[in-house]
Amino acid sequence: MSRDFPGPGPLLPRPPSRARDRLLVAGLLILLTIGLLGVSRGTDWAEIGRVAARLTLDNIALLLALSLLNYFLRAVRWQVFSRALRLQVPARTGLLHYFGGFAMSVTPGKIGELVRLRWLARAANAPVERAAPAALGDRAFDLAAMALLLSTALPFAIRIPGAPAIALLALGSAAAATHPRLLATLVGLAYRLSGRRFPRLTARLRRAALSLGAFGAPSVLIGALCLGLAGWLAEIWAFHLLLGWLGAEVGFATALAIFVFSTLAGGLTGAPGGLGGAEAAMVALITVAGVPLPAAIAATALIRFTTLWFAVLLGLMAFPFAERGGRTTGG
Repeated sequence: MSRDFPGPGPLLPRPPSRARDRLLVAGLLILLTIGLLGVSRGTDWAEIGRVAARLTLDNIALLLALSLLNYFLRAVRWQVFSRALRLQVPARTGLLHYFGGFAMSVTPGKIGELVRLRWLARAANAPVERAAPAALGDRAFDLAAMALLLSTALPFAIRIPGAPAIALLALGSAAAATHPRLLATLVGLAYRLSGRRFPRLTARLRRAALSLGAFGAPSVLIGALCLGLAGWLAEIWAFHLLLGWLGAEVGFATALAIFVFSTLAGGLTGAPGGLGGAEAAMVALITVAGVPLPAAIAATALIRFTTLWFAVLLGLMAFPFAERGGRTTGG
């Protein structure tokens, strides 16, 4: 072990603290409340209701089904990450964990979704740092999938200023987030710059970073990327269908570029659920594509309802079961 870094120490699970668990869940729920208040203040629910009345129940059901398909495929990917990290969790439990995390989608920066790590670690009876790479992989492979989709669509879509740079940034971030030695080096650099403070935390972060090497296996790499691509394509197809139902004749490549760019732009703001940035970008780009402003606003509101809000609803339904399950399986 190099003298520059603290020793890794044993990878032994610590006994759970019920008081700490209650404080953690309470803090997450407070963040969720803040996010919900911020989102609700920026939403015209009356307008959403009037526009939604134009769609049939079959239309809405298909939109929700495609969103559900996206969530399910990404939940399967979460299980792939868990198995790659040798964290043996039943598939049903892993699915419950992933869906429960959606309850925290509207916390600032989606930081609340990290509750999945706590559930995963407790279910597998392992330290949180062993589960941490799953969260990095989840974000990284989403970024990689969206960057590849956006790059593929741009030559056939409307011109979107800054889109190539956003795609390159997303792809670069994904590559960096899944590069074990690079992340470990960055952790070590931060440790030195801090005057070698927090040695135990540094050791845990380095172990978590180096554990990302488990995702480099071709079966994991290809499988995770394909699941992400298929999942996001399902939601993009839903967006394309919705535009058509509202009378907006927009090609699939343009719909794809608008959806992915807006999602990435909203994520860059760090706002709860991408609030503000995603909606503003989507409305603007839909109008640039030649769609009247009322239809652009309606399409944006409806797709956010059937994606972001649908995910939050599913998460709220699954959250108490995931939390209770984590307690019983984690000991």
